Amino acid sequence: AMAGLDELVLGLHEIGAVKFGEFKLKSGIMSPVYFDLRVTVSYPKLLSQISKELWKLCKDDKFDVICGVPYTALPFATAMSTENDVPMVLRRKEAKDYGTKKMVEGVYKQGANCLIVEDVVTSGMSVLETAASLKEEGLICTHAVVLLDRQQGGPERITDGGVVLKSALTVTKFIEVLEKAGKIDAATCEKVRAFVKENQFDPTSKGAPKAAKLNPKIATVSYGKRAEMAGSALAKQLLSIMEAKKSNLSVAADLGTCKEVLELADKVGPHVCVLKTHVDVMSDFSPAFGEALLKLAEKHNFLIFEDRKFADIGNTVSMQYSGGVYKIADWSHITNAHSVPGPGIIDGLAEVGLPKGRGLLMLAEMSSSGTLAAGSYKDQTVQMALNRRDFCMGFICTSRLCEDAGMVHMTPGVQLQEGTDKLGQRYLTPDVVIRERESDIIIVGRGVYKADDPAKAAAEYQRKGWEA
Repeated sequence: AMAGLDELVLGLHEIGAVKFGEFKLKSGIMSPVYFDLRVTVSYPKLLSQISKELWKLCKDDKFDVICGVPYTALPFATAMSTENDVPMVLRRKEAKDYGTKKMVEGVYKQGANCLIVEDVVTSGMSVLETAASLKEEGLICTHAVVLLDRQQGGPERITDGGVVLKSALTVTKFIEVLEKAGKIDAATCEKVRAFVKENQFDPTSKGAPKAAKLNPKIATVSYGKRAEMAGSALAKQLLSIMEAKKSNLSVAADLGTCKEVLELADKVGPHVCVLKTHVDVMSDFSPAFGEALLKLAEKHNFLIFEDRKFADIGNTVSMQYSGGVYKIADWSHITNAHSVPGPGIIDGLAEVGLPKGRGLLMLAEMSSSGTLAAGSYKDQTVQMALNRRDFCMGFICTSRLCEDAGMVHMTPGVQLQEGTDKLGQRYLTPDVVIRERESDIIIVGRGVYKADDPAKAAAEYQRKGWEA
């Protein structure tokens, strides 16, 4: 069997499916090796070889259908299906906004067992997400096969999520074969081995896998515990503040002058984890404002969130974020962005924000009636954020969007009574937002700053939010 696998490794190297150098992975980490197995789709003989090796791993397992993790593993699953006469189902990455709106396509019975097929496993998240989607459609997932295990803790996390994973190849085995055949030198091998050793996803319950449990009740995990699971340093800090202050309240200081905002910040500071600003509605803005607000944030232990809603291309937003009149990155811990321009907007903002220890929230949903932020737009926004957990710390949304416990969900439009204002802003109660919709932070504006006693109102919302 090893001869077959050796031949496969050399074949993959020959077509450029493995590259050595410096590569930025989805997680933001720099890696000395990169596997791009998408090219295999153009090499039928290799594809057939891959399918045979994967089939050897699972032929004794009991399953009724096969599902490839979208997209690279789809051809692998297809080849396994046709060569072994086993039906296949397709899992979509995003639900259609028309027709049946199904997440899983194909014919299958409720309770059927589905084998998951993957190309490469690093953290194990995509296998677990696929398993979760299939389970929602009534399928059972107990087994998965993968062509290549990057040996960074993925299989342990997948097992932790209730799925047994078998792999045809490991990174160590892959480079061994290439070194033996004289395709790469010993120094490259050493670099890759060291990288694998240093970049482990913690498979114990202390680390991120908690977030990857198939149907976790994140609500039962404390904010302090979740801080350990966060990918962004600022998300860790925020979750720790929430735990320490027993507060999941953010007050929106939508006031017209710096003086009013600073006065409100001092009054509500003891009760909030985040103070949200709209700097462009302040008629008297000056650089001194940022310094004064930072002093209050330190005094009362809260984070500043400038609700700027960036929406331009990467190059433009990095200028808007770092420069101009407001120099937002200098004083605001958190900002947010629309995903309309694509992932480039995150990269542009991260260039400025990451070195300063800042964090970004993605606008995945809005609380206004008739919003267009829905369906696949929302799903793709979530994916963009998960791909950059080093800088993206969570979402502005109306309910929980993903099972990653390190991502913070903030919901605007919260009041003690439900309703809609004359401009179409829908209001939800703290109970609905935290308990039913499983969000993390309530954002309250008028309910606090229009109150006769904003400090008292903030204390009331803090209590209601925390008890929910």
